[in-house]
Amino acid sequence: MRTPRADIAANTYDFEMTPLVKPTGFREYDARWWFGGPQYAKAPELNFLGVQALGLGLGTLIRRMGVAPRIVTGHDYRAYSLSIKQALTLGLLEAGLEVHDIGLALSPVAYYAQFALDVPCVAMVTASHNENGWTGVKMGANKPLTFGPDEMGQLKEIVLGGTFDPQPGGRLIRVEGMRERYIEAVSKDVKLSRPIRVIAACGNGAAGAFAPDALRRMGAEVIEMDTALDYTFPKYNPNPEDMEMLHAMSAAVKAHGADLCVGFDGDGDRCGVVDNLGEEIFADKIGLMLARDLSKLHRDATFVVDVKSTGLYKTDPVLKANGATVDYFKTGHSYIKRRTTELDALAGFEKSGHFFFRPPYGFGYDDGLVAAAEVLKMLDRNPGRTLADLKGELGAAWTSATMSPHCDDETKYQVIETVVADYQKLHAAGGEIAGRKIIDVNTVNGARVTLSDGSWVLVRASSNKPELVVVVESMTGEDDMRTLFRSEVKPRLAAFSQVGAYNQEI
Repeated sequence: MRTPRADIAANTYDFEMTPLVKPTGFREYDARWWFGGPQYAKAPELNFLGVQALGLGLGTLIRRMGVAPRIVTGHDYRAYSLSIKQALTLGLLEAGLEVHDIGLALSPVAYYAQFALDVPCVAMVTASHNENGWTGVKMGANKPLTFGPDEMGQLKEIVLGGTFDPQPGGRLIRVEGMRERYIEAVSKDVKLSRPIRVIAACGNGAAGAFAPDALRRMGAEVIEMDTALDYTFPKYNPNPEDMEMLHAMSAAVKAHGADLCVGFDGDGDRCGVVDNLGEEIFADKIGLMLARDLSKLHRDATFVVDVKSTGLYKTDPVLKANGATVDYFKTGHSYIKRRTTELDALAGFEKSGHFFFRPPYGFGYDDGLVAAAEVLKMLDRNPGRTLADLKGELGAAWTSATMSPHCDDETKYQVIETVVADYQKLHAAGGEIAGRKIIDVNTVNGARVTLSDGSWVLVRASSNKPELVVVVESMTGEDDMRTLFRSEVKPRLAAFSQVGAYNQEI
């Protein structure tokens, strides 16, 4: 295998003979590249030989880590994902690994297969919630954990340096029936005692092949919404954190008189929820509702939430009464998986819709269908109360959607470093935002700036796209939430020439 390069143009001899791997594709906890295609003007950051080099590099790293050279592979539903997986598999085989290919899958199906097959490693080909044209791989070698910055740094060094270690003995095993085994596993302990009408929204992604059947096995009355597989994603990108999908989910609830709608992203490891009134409930608040409910069953439990999550976790009276502990940590599925394991937490929640349930409810990895099951079980345990009723019992907080202004991968961390330093200086000087004193600047992941009334603003770098991430929360009202964004965060970021247009705004 030739040493990969980052400067190869498409439609050239070199493109067909030499691995193309752009260094920025190695993210904090997974790999993500613009793969593109003939219909896109943007130049690719990766070619098939680059994917093969990634597989050889991953196999090399697994052996150097001293882990048994056995790995599960799967792929999401995009026009090119199967081909990407096949190229990755060639590299893994060249490294001498035993590859267990489970076929079309969700990321949690691949994670589950590690346990079901007793295989230590995983490589799931998916661009997750990214738009078509993107591809990537979620990797791990210590179930239920996935790679973090250390492992990704080592992998990047091996691949870009071409320091591969090919080995004989590679073997491909095609695994049949993993879909059925997974659906049985996630549904077998859910026995609803009353009919619950749920809409399953899948955005025409891979979840459409799994979610409806699993929810029916749980005893729910299921209405399917965009469950037919269509890799063009004809209506919108399957991402239940984007308002376009959430608004469609809301309209469906109102049209069908459903008890709730659960929506899944492209690889099914995230779940978004709309209540019986058609109101979107961001996942951090669904997490708070679940934590309140589960803390009654498990006193003194620990929960982990990401820094984008509502501040209500710290003030919630039910959690306090039940002795629950809440830990705020870095955003990112790999970080929260690791943190929940380290703290022996009962569950972890991210505002993006990743839910991490540990025994007795899950294996510790993020699974959109397990999250949906826990929401259904929560409703079942509270007869006579709707999801809107349960949400109404939470404290008052107005939280924005997650907003993402464009910022190149090469500069986004520099921008955030400057923003963090500026907020720290403002805090040290006794500064204010919108007439309120800054009382804390949490820098575990960007800057989460908390004000005297409990309101806060967050600015961080996206871990998997050339973007920044912005969230604001007001304890006063919706107008104040918009003020915090429009008068504070937006103009602060506008001062940087590297920061571009937002994907959505409030």
